[in-house]
Amino acid sequence: MNPLKITVLGAGSWGTALSTVLTGKGYEVHLWMRNKAQYEEILRTGENKKYLPNVALSSNLKLYTNLKEAVLGANVVLISVSSQAVRGILKNIKPYLNGNEIIINVAKGLEKSTQLRISEVVNEELPSNKFVVLSGPSHAEEVSKNMPTTVVVSSKEKSTAEFIQDLFITENFRVYTNPDVIGVELGGALKNVIAFGAGIADGLGFGDNARAALITRGISEIARLGSAMGANIATFAGLTGIGDLIVTCTSMHSRNRRAGILIGKGNKLEDTLNEIGMVVEGVTTTNVAYELSQKYNVEMPITQEIYNILYKDIDAKQAVKRLMCRERTHEIEEVVDSSNVDW
Repeated sequence: MNPLKITVLGAGSWGTALSTVLTGKGYEVHLWMRNKAQYEEILRTGENKKYLPNVALSSNLKLYTNLKEAVLGANVVLISVSSQAVRGILKNIKPYLNGNEIIINVAKGLEKSTQLRISEVVNEELPSNKFVVLSGPSHAEEVSKNMPTTVVVSSKEKSTAEFIQDLFITENFRVYTNPDVIGVELGGALKNVIAFGAGIADGLGFGDNARAALITRGISEIARLGSAMGANIATFAGLTGIGDLIVTCTSMHSRNRRAGILIGKGNKLEDTLNEIGMVVEGVTTTNVAYELSQKYNVEMPITQEIYNILYKDIDAKQAVKRLMCRERTHEIEEVVDSSNVDW
């Protein structure tokens, strides 16, 4: 058994799937969850039936509901809760940390109250700890079944990113490194907005043409805002940009797409979220992305119309009509950039 102590906070589908990757490599993983009933069910059945059914969990996976016991003495702490819950978790674990732990975030979102990226939230709460973001086109359902998957890890320090790369990489789970923390975080968060829009288009009965347009014009919006916020535009042509956008806009594993489909069919937002039964990051991120587009004076028409549908009760068909009838323009995109970045 490897002596490294790895703690995963959050036993949803993604936290559980990443735990299976690590236990599969022989690591002892300490998985914390709030829900006592979920804890007892996993102990009894050996499965996380609600979030990741039909996946047998390793005996190397140690379960906790006590946060102190789960975190104390950890070398690596992986945060796998919703974006809006991250700050609260960080505040709760801070007394049990010594500042040498590596904090990994896998939530794909932005903090609503502050418009901050998760790395910025971590830096405010745990300024002494090293930070890594793990993102990319990766459905938990496939990762847990050892289907080939590629992701990206990003950190300010190359050595830290490479350490986490080595921690996770397997023959079925390939991990790349990228120095652009801003771009990796924004790509992972903002793609949920476009995927929500792709779902709305599907719910309205549109076809492949509309989805392709949303993906292509969507990555342009993401790249424009990302560039304005300091990201390397080349990042958005990679796994955490176009890669994650494609998988989230086209798969029924995607909660954001499924929620969008229900909205497109005329369901109310509250009913939609109840039916999905899990966090749909794109709903909150749409609000934050719209606010950021105003703050940075970046044109994001798709994001604006999804915002109008969700928060201003605009009819989805009317929103599509407005998009299609915008003032005509040309298309010369610079999503792909060949510049090199020193790290």
